[in-house]
Amino acid sequence: MMIITQKITSLAYEIHDGMFRKDEELTPSQRDLAVRRMPSLLEYLSYNCNFMGILAGPLCSYKDYITFIEGRSYQLTQAGASGREELHCERAEPSPNTAVIQKLLVCGLSLFFHLTVSNTLPVEYNIDEHFRATASWPTKVTYLYVSLLAARPKYYFAWTLADAINNAAGFGFRGYDRNGEARWDLISNLRIQQIEMSTSFKMFLDNWNIQTALWLKRVCYERASLSPTIQTFILSAIWHGVYPGYYLTFLTGVVMTLAARAVRNNVRHYFTEPPQLKLLYDVITWTVTQITISYTVVPFVLLSVKPSLMFYGSWYYCLHIVGILVLLLLPVKNTQRGKNTQENVQLSRSKKFDERENSLGRNSFSTTNNVCSQNQEVASRHSTLKQ
Repeated sequence: MMIITQKITSLAYEIHDGMFRKDEELTPSQRDLAVRRMPSLLEYLSYNCNFMGILAGPLCSYKDYITFIEGRSYQLTQAGASGREELHCERAEPSPNTAVIQKLLVCGLSLFFHLTVSNTLPVEYNIDEHFRATASWPTKVTYLYVSLLAARPKYYFAWTLADAINNAAGFGFRGYDRNGEARWDLISNLRIQQIEMSTSFKMFLDNWNIQTALWLKRVCYERASLSPTIQTFILSAIWHGVYPGYYLTFLTGVVMTLAARAVRNNVRHYFTEPPQLKLLYDVITWTVTQITISYTVVPFVLLSVKPSLMFYGSWYYCLHIVGILVLLLLPVKNTQRGKNTQENVQLSRSKKFDERENSLGRNSFSTTNNVCSQNQEVASRHSTLKQ
């Protein structure tokens, strides 16, 4: 039901953006996914109830899904040496076998880790009375991090398996990289290496439950006129369910996200040079990020109010206090979302004018890839005009 709810709301906004709003009113991501016509009943049911994602997702946009169903997902661009997208229309249909095998291996390792290690490091032990009374602070911090690290493989298993299932059916192709290798991460829901090596709260969130984060961005963050971060976290809590632990986690997440943003904006530029100083900064921010993430998500695992408050109480709400003090003492820069939106609108108008002049019809497949022209003559004209 959670996935279907996401798909219904995502499609509703995509149709609204495509049929009832002007391009100038949309952000680039909204414009790329805007649906310009009403789907048929068959297309609607196929999108919401297809066997590949009805149980565990991951969420995908309607436009990406219908592009795959119509067989246009392999007519993509490739990043050239200049970094710009180049048209490649004569590619053979790529095989997903390598990507599927790699993801199944990740599933196997995640499941093995979960069955053998995770059960020996329960998150609930953080609130054990004897542990709270006798453990030193270094021990508490270490066990908090390790226990939450051990809790993640079950998510890695479920989301990677869902991604592999879609890839096996041919869905998830994202184009080619500069080396000509096929990328099968269009609907991937996580990036494990980036999660475990995150040096900021934002970096962790950007790589965890990616498709839900993109959905929240499209339906809430980009449309909210007041406190978009707070509204997005509250919507995320409501979408997850009714357990109090979800709300404690996401409300804590608001404080941590805003505080981390303030620290980064005010401090990071002092540590970019030399490389040794930047390395020290990365080590410190990695440590702080991993501890903060673990501290924040404990209620998400414990679910209930009493054990969650017991955990925070055993830590004397120290990270809550630090986060609030950071917000009070450090200057917080206003978000440039509105300014960036206007700049993107002007850029979009310029690109749109050029496309009309060159008579190029493009259908967006993803936010970073364009569907290549099926008319070789038009592609040739486009290349000539660019030169």
